[in-house]
Amino acid sequence: MKITLRPDADPQQVQQLERQLMGLGLRVHRVPAAGDRVLCAIAGGEPVAMNRLRDLPGVATVEALPHEFKLASRALCPTQTRIRIGELELGGEEVLLMAGPCAVESEEQVFQVARRVHAAGARVLRGGAFKPRTSPYSFQGLGVAGLKILRAAADELGMAVVSEIMDVSQLDDCMRYVDILQVGARNVQNFTLLQALGRVDRPVLLKRGLASTMDEWLMSAEYVMSGGNHRVLICERGIRTHGSYTRNTLDLSAVPVARELTHLPILVDPSHATGVRSMVGPMALAAVAAGADGLLIEVHPMPDVALCDGKQSLYPDQFDQLAAQLRAVAAAVGRRIAAGPTQNESRVDTPGVGS
Repeated sequence: MKITLRPDADPQQVQQLERQLMGLGLRVHRVPAAGDRVLCAIAGGEPVAMNRLRDLPGVATVEALPHEFKLASRALCPTQTRIRIGELELGGEEVLLMAGPCAVESEEQVFQVARRVHAAGARVLRGGAFKPRTSPYSFQGLGVAGLKILRAAADELGMAVVSEIMDVSQLDDCMRYVDILQVGARNVQNFTLLQALGRVDRPVLLKRGLASTMDEWLMSAEYVMSGGNHRVLICERGIRTHGSYTRNTLDLSAVPVARELTHLPILVDPSHATGVRSMVGPMALAAVAAGADGLLIEVHPMPDVALCDGKQSLYPDQFDQLAAQLRAVAAAVGRRIAAGPTQNESRVDTPGVGS
């Protein structure tokens, strides 16, 4: 339930109200986007009559929330959530570009890609150090060594890092090196992991599962938020359908649907959604036109020899061209995408990671 406080309710009265609600068996949450005059009360057992809550001191209105997901609901927070990541903000006017290799393969590879995507306007460096692969014989990533390479490249260029976490055992290392903790499609209902991420102070990027409904996807976000971490981003990355010409089917309608259902920032990953290099650009442009707050795009200096997902990775020159096109589309829908720095600023003559 959404409980709106009276304008004259003082802090002491609000604290007393919270105690009363908890005494009724309700879990009480505050969501920053909802403002300081709104509480979310969730029944942990038997439902509590709304009339009983309306009579409590300090309460102005009580409204039922329409979906199983409560904290992620736009009905709770009509205002769009904006998530700060250092100097960056997701969910505002700027559409953030997150780009880099699917998997960290070497120091040279990551630094080369990072410098190129940064020069084109990417503000977040993406790359996988822990790789969930269908085959146990496929490249599984460099692990912590890969995280260190991502961190060093991002620090050189003033970028943030987004990388996937697969298991709670990886949390300490990821917290040390990663700015945005990505939960991949295969772990979207790994509830033990989601609960652990609800207890940390770090943005969580939650990809949609291969066959997740909208409600299931947002309930996974609810797992993180119910633990106290409200800095959740959701990412559409394609779902399984009967189609065979693309790796997955990009559910572009998920962007406006999610915009109506939730106040959380929405991203799109056209690389995993299509799995085909030539289709990444058109779908990225369409995603921005549809209202996406950010894009995850895979870029590799030599995709033909990539250890992971080379067929969907753009060449750096292709990313340069796409970034320019994306700026035009963003401007057409009242958004913006940051321009890259000058070439002299972006091409730093640094050999790579030191120790």
